[in-house]
Amino acid sequence: QVQLAESGGDSVRSGGSLRLSCAVIGHIDKTYWMAWFRQAPGREREGVATIDPYGTTTYADSVKGRFAISKDISKKILYLQMNDLKPEDTAMYYCAAGRYVADLLAGHEYTDWGQGAQVTVSS
Repeated sequence: QVQLAESGGDSVRSGGSLRLSCAVIGHIDKTYWMAWFRQAPGREREGVATIDPYGTTTYADSVKGRFAISKDISKKILYLQMNDLKPEDTAMYYCAAGRYVADLLAGHEYTDWGQGAQVTVSS
C-alpha cells in the first residue's frame, strides 16, 4: 500500500493550462500502474489517464490530445499536464495506484487513492 498526495489544483480560464502533481509515499515497483481520475459534482468518477510500469499511456477520449500523463520514477512523482482546458474539465482530480491493473480506466482496479485536487475552468 502507498500514500498519494496531489497538488497543483487551481482555477483557470478556458484554454488555459495546469499541471497536477502526485507525490508517492511508500514503496512502489514495477507491479504498479498509476492513474488520474476525476469526479465532477453530480457525476460518476471518470478515468482520465493511466501509465503502466513501462511508461505506456492510455487516455479517455475526452482528453486525448490535450492531457499528458508522465512520471518521474526517481522523485516518485506522477504528473498530469492539462492543456486547452474546457469548463467541462472542472472536477476534483484524484491520483490512484494499483497493482497488475487489467481494466486501465476502471476505478475498482486501483487500491490506493489521494485526497484530490480541485480544478475549476471558467468560460
